[in-house]
Amino acid sequence: MSDFFYYLSAAGESALSVFGIRAPYEQPRYEVVGHLADGVEIRAYAARMAVQTPVRRGNDGEAFGRLFRYITGANQADAKIAMTVPVEQTARPIAMTIPVETLANPGGKPGSDAVMRFFLPRAVAERGPPKPADPLVSLVTLPPQQFAVLRFSGTVDDASRTLHEQRLIAAVTGAGRHAAGSPSLLSYDPPFALPFLRRNEVAVVVGK
Repeated sequence: MSDFFYYLSAAGESALSVFGIRAPYEQPRYEVVGHLADGVEIRAYAARMAVQTPVRRGNDGEAFGRLFRYITGANQADAKIAMTVPVEQTARPIAMTIPVETLANPGGKPGSDAVMRFFLPRAVAERGPPKPADPLVSLVTLPPQQFAVLRFSGTVDDASRTLHEQRLIAAVTGAGRHAAGSPSLLSYDPPFALPFLRRNEVAVVVGK
């Protein structure tokens, strides 16, 4: 695909997403295998590949920019890669304190272990994605996993995310299930999408 048609297609998809239309975007494959209280779904996700980068001190704009540059050509093949949904942000970054402890995290840098991910189209994953040009961007293969997922609409801020994470964990523990780790935020729409049409989700890995 030429650069012109790539960006034309991306612009068209963005325009549709304002109104909650996400059909052009590929999503990771999953099967709904159960339901819990409060509308929580249990989903079984197949193995999938993603490109990810650290999120530091809450600056998710920089993280998004690094990933967006990767799919628009900041990679060893100068390849243009289609945008997918959702964008995943794992456990929220923690405010900087002292002393500083170096933790193992994607990118190999000290600081937060929170990451943002773009999932790669299946065709790109199957043929082998190009290596990122930015050292803060890395490729990761995620194994098949089972998640508890709570969907909601509206604008996401810290208070909204915390409320829905609490509802999710309450449903999981209330069903006698074990949540592994902290919930992630899954965003299906750009910030300029109409709030009442947005698809947001909080998800946490659960044991079978």
